[in-house]
Amino acid sequence: MSYVRRRLLAILLPGFLVVLCAFVSLTEQSAGAVSDPPGPVTGNATYFDGLGAPYGGCGLPQANLDSQDFVALNVYNTPGDYAFYPRPLTGANLSKAGLWNNGLNCGRYVQVEISDYCTGTNDGAPNQAFCRNGSWVSDAYNGAKLTMLVADSCGDSNGWCRDDPYHLDLSKDSLNRFVKNGGAIGDMYPNHWNNRHVTWSFVPAPNYSGDINIGFLQGAQVWWPAISVSHLANGIHGVEYYANGAWQPAQMNGDMGQSYVIGGTTSGASQFQIRVRDATDTLINGGRVYSFSLPTACSPCGAPYTKVTYTTAQGPTSTPTATPTVTPTATPTVTPTVTPTVTPTGGTGVSCDVSHQVASSWQGGFTANVTVKNTGTTAWNNWTITWTAPSGVTLVNGWGSTVTSSGATWTIKAPTWATSLAAGATATFGYQANGPSTAGPSGITCS
Repeated sequence: MSYVRRRLLAILLPGFLVVLCAFVSLTEQSAGAVSDPPGPVTGNATYFDGLGAPYGGCGLPQANLDSQDFVALNVYNTPGDYAFYPRPLTGANLSKAGLWNNGLNCGRYVQVEISDYCTGTNDGAPNQAFCRNGSWVSDAYNGAKLTMLVADSCGDSNGWCRDDPYHLDLSKDSLNRFVKNGGAIGDMYPNHWNNRHVTWSFVPAPNYSGDINIGFLQGAQVWWPAISVSHLANGIHGVEYYANGAWQPAQMNGDMGQSYVIGGTTSGASQFQIRVRDATDTLINGGRVYSFSLPTACSPCGAPYTKVTYTTAQGPTSTPTATPTVTPTATPTVTPTVTPTVTPTGGTGVSCDVSHQVASSWQGGFTANVTVKNTGTTAWNNWTITWTAPSGVTLVNGWGSTVTSSGATWTIKAPTWATSLAAGATATFGYQANGPSTAGPSGITCS
């Protein structure tokens, strides 16, 4: 089975990024909530077709990954609870964190070993046992291994992503590249798969050489300098940037664990200096400082990822300043607003509820998260909703489903990886829009 997860792209009000850094990065998020497994662990494995566009859950396009053998880790560890919780997880919700660990395990590698095959039903249905009406058996594929990169997150409302803390979602194209007896196994998928058990553990980056890669994300500019850091020897647990004479902790971009919003060496500058902390919270390469500039074409950056060149120097390894020194001239909107659940008009045999929540807003735009629930008694195939956007609101992009607009009419279709919603099941998606965030959509229908 294939279940692809999506991430919330954090968009913060330009000009206030530095101030917001202190709210999360030095406390809950950078500290993490989940320890590494105590050695090799065994869980169910599913597959997904590939990373979404423009980024995977770690904040990198698939084309820019170090390895095309990649996995997703669970966002949540909430057995029996399939509700959506805002990401990144903070406060009391930190106890719900899975091995995705708010993005802090991005860029690490896992060695995955194929284990037993299920002879029964292994569909990840909520509140149902794995491998029902069957048993786990060993076969010729047991023992095949592959080293894979953590590049995405699994936050779906199914048994795999919620009930099994050691579940892995594997890139589909990798399934027949697992190696045994010196060669690729070649034919495990599809006839010998059935969401097998796998045994896995974190490992160092294989055959590592060179240094990190740095690139600006789509939309990056002087007042929103969002970067992604890749080609890591041991993951990434933080980025610090040099501003106004002191090292400052950068804010992770949502829970996209390889993406951080930094600041210039002075306010509004297009020159940047950073240093990086790895999964042990140690400055990499002895505190090496990476210096680079925003490309002139980035006003803002149009491509999903714009790689930059940099120079390096050895710098001091002091602890970053805990409280940034920049004071904003206005206060950005940081408190989400919620549009009450709407019961739309349904077509024949279709009944759904839609909950719309503004996640972040700024002058001229906002992002929102939407939950769609099948309130009918039968599966809702190829689910689709339409709505009328408020006056002045225009679509920028969407994630987690196919979101299109024609004037004020928006159409949201089920993603290709999860076209059906079972009775009582939910699906989530998000979008970014230009315009005011104060009014939610109206005239919602489901079909």
